[in-house]
Amino acid sequence: MSQSGEANGLVEGRLTRCPDTPNCICSEFVLDAVHYIEPMVISAGDVAQILIRLKTIIREMGGSIQTEKADYLAATFTSSIFRFVDDLEIRIDTGQKMIHVRSASRIGHGDGGVNRKRVEHLKNQF
Repeated sequence: MSQSGEANGLVEGRLTRCPDTPNCICSEFVLDAVHYIEPMVISAGDVAQILIRLKTIIREMGGSIQTEKADYLAATFTSSIFRFVDDLEIRIDTGQKMIHVRSASRIGHGDGGVNRKRVEHLKNQF
């Protein structure tokens, strides 16, 4: 969870591990059963086209792209009532043919399942 106003980013080439709070999910750490969500499996493809598709879906979902690199995206989602900000991060691993995802609330303890629902929707749309 980032209090700094931006996504945590990659650490040693991977998305950041979730904290102990239940307001985060991540596909990078399969042994963290509480926070784990399956990554998206992709066939060999053009990373640029994959990024375009992901950015389109994120914007359609109401997200705002904050950072874009060759194999990484960071976006924010702001709740309509209390203006809470959640970070969505995506790492494309072409070697493993997977898209890893992390979604986390910046503040608070629980999220009512919002981050998991957001990622499931993204996966369904992709």
